[in-house]
Amino acid sequence: MKAVQIHSFGGPEVLSYEDVNTPEPGEKEVLVKVHAAGINYADTMRRQNNYVLDTPLPFIPGSEIAGEIVEAGRLVDPAFSKGRRVTALIGDSGYAEYAAVHERSLIPIPDPLSYQQAAALPLQGLSAYHILKTMGRLQEGESVLIHAAAGGVGTLAVQLARYFGAGKIIAAASTEEKRALAEKLGADVTIDYTQEDWPEKVLEATDGRGADVAMEMAGGKLFQQTLDCLAPFGRLVTYGAASGELPELNTFHLLEKNQSVIGFFLPQMMAKPQLFEYSLRELVTLAAEDRLQLHIGGVYPLKDAASVHRDMVDRKTSGKLILEP
Repeated sequence: MKAVQIHSFGGPEVLSYEDVNTPEPGEKEVLVKVHAAGINYADTMRRQNNYVLDTPLPFIPGSEIAGEIVEAGRLVDPAFSKGRRVTALIGDSGYAEYAAVHERSLIPIPDPLSYQQAAALPLQGLSAYHILKTMGRLQEGESVLIHAAAGGVGTLAVQLARYFGAGKIIAAASTEEKRALAEKLGADVTIDYTQEDWPEKVLEATDGRGADVAMEMAGGKLFQQTLDCLAPFGRLVTYGAASGELPELNTFHLLEKNQSVIGFFLPQMMAKPQLFEYSLRELVTLAAEDRLQLHIGGVYPLKDAASVHRDMVDRKTSGKLILEP
């Protein structure tokens, strides 16, 4: 089969489109013909060997797929038989024509959803859901600040914040076009976080109180600025360092206003099936009922993975990016 594989760490150029062996499913696994694979910032971090977990080489990136079951292992539940459309969150190997997936990771795709839409949900949908609800503990009526609001996680977070009952949704994005998208999806206030005074805009939007929940994934200076506009008892959930700069935290800064800084790493969430399974099913249902819009920012051939990585890092993209084998 064709796949995109990494033999050495580095820039987008290390993504090699080549022939590899088709995986063979185990007794509790199925072989999925991949129709759509999601692209995420985590893929770019693994490519550079800057990920939270070690990345063994050679390595096929890709953590979320949607496709059709073409073969099922001997002990797989009959519900996941040949021909069933499924989506799944997998550890790696999604940038390929086929993927072997354990049955516990499979979620059936309802008829209204396309493969592209289904592939937009597992990683970024679960991240947005649990950053806001599980880790951020967003309560009805509270304000929320969402950075990179036009990205894959951000576009879903804006909508889920409304679904969870947020009182005011503040969306931060770098361009007018991206801020317009966030507003269209339900943001009450949009701000340009490339402007030096953006934290003041957050305070203005919350009558000087600050945001109750903040989603932050850039690191560096942006982390500290986000902390500066957090409300008393506010929760800042950090889930990455896209800038490449690790944030510094003075814990005494948190004492005065009883604030919290919380880390989020989706693979740890996957260790708790009771959290993972119901929330992904809820996301799929919301999307199938058209209560959650899935903004597909671009669909590209699998062989173009390197150029898509380059555009993502250069902030030339918005929404969910999809590869099609």
